[in-house]
Amino acid sequence: MSCEVQHGDCLNICRSQGEESVDLVYVDPPFFTQKTHSLTTRDRITKFEFSDEWNSLNEYLEFLLLRLREFRRLLKPTGSLFFHCDTNASHHIRCLLDKVFGEKMFRSEIIWHYRRWSNSQRSPLASHQTIFFYSKTDTYQYHQLFDDYSPSTNVDQILQRRRRDQHGKSVYARNDDGQVVNDGNKNGVPISDVWDIPYLNPKAKERVGYPTQKPILLIERIISLVTLPGDIILDPFAGSGTTLVAAQLLGRDAVGIDVSPDAVELARKRLDNPVKTSSELLRKGRESYVQSDDDALAFLHGIKFVPVQRNRGIDALLNSAPGENPILVRVQRQNESLSDAAELLRIAGRTKQPATLLLLATQSQHRDDLFSMLPPDVLVVNSVAQELNQRLADQGIRICL
Repeated sequence: MSCEVQHGDCLNICRSQGEESVDLVYVDPPFFTQKTHSLTTRDRITKFEFSDEWNSLNEYLEFLLLRLREFRRLLKPTGSLFFHCDTNASHHIRCLLDKVFGEKMFRSEIIWHYRRWSNSQRSPLASHQTIFFYSKTDTYQYHQLFDDYSPSTNVDQILQRRRRDQHGKSVYARNDDGQVVNDGNKNGVPISDVWDIPYLNPKAKERVGYPTQKPILLIERIISLVTLPGDIILDPFAGSGTTLVAAQLLGRDAVGIDVSPDAVELARKRLDNPVKTSSELLRKGRESYVQSDDDALAFLHGIKFVPVQRNRGIDALLNSAPGENPILVRVQRQNESLSDAAELLRIAGRTKQPATLLLLATQSQHRDDLFSMLPPDVLVVNSVAQELNQRLADQGIRICL
């Protein structure tokens, strides 16, 4: 297995290579953002930078066209190209790829979806990029990958074989006796064209401080779809070398090219010590991080709040004015004393610089001595249900909450 990085313009280097020698080309070029991208490493020692500024859209597209023709020439008849882009020029790039590869060689428009922090733009938050998948011929490699079944999938859908009836409708297959035919072992659901793969966390081990660095998990999926161990991968805009690291980890050969000597040096260092961040999000699924207590939050119905996940002492944040410290809320649980609930809220909020620690009491209390024992910075308010119960109790009326 061999993974190497070459310094230079990919157009010139590719022109010197023999045709039909590559199984996969992954293209992650400048995105026509019309700005210079720069990022400094965590140790603040090294700064990586590249320019994505062009005189015109035509200049940018001509730059890509010349190189795409070479990439196609290098692909084996069974090879594929994946082109990574965003909304800046994706519609133009799709037309360019149709021109070079032919419309019939288009295989998929893959959406890489991820979560990001909000911004102040007056438009929906950008949370995806596009990867166009084209093959050189109809005899391209493709190795199906599978996702887990949806939680809503019932056992019959998993076990039973399906077929098309005379109307083309999908139905359960049955044998001559009318019994449903089981389909044996199932691998899961074939992956869709929307890939929910986390963006690299700023503290991720594999992050190296290079702008626009992609996660290894994303590139590994592309490589696994259309290549086998021992196949050859070309990344003509190698950047930090993520494609080369992914190829090395999966047992493929790879060649990376980049015009930046700093990027080439960085990629070589990564190949000497490949590091991949494991994704707890993918392993566990997003739903595993949903830990808010719906029964507790129901006591806040009618109030604008933000549920808080993965925190033992805080259930929600109440909306406060911009720039003001937050209002942290905990709802008292059933069989939980008010003092225990207050202490959990106090501990959770002590590093958050809250404007208020608000504890919502949901259980009947012996008030005379209890409130004097609560932390002085915790404000206790009766829930509507508890207030109703107390008022009725004052009238000698008891109800069950």
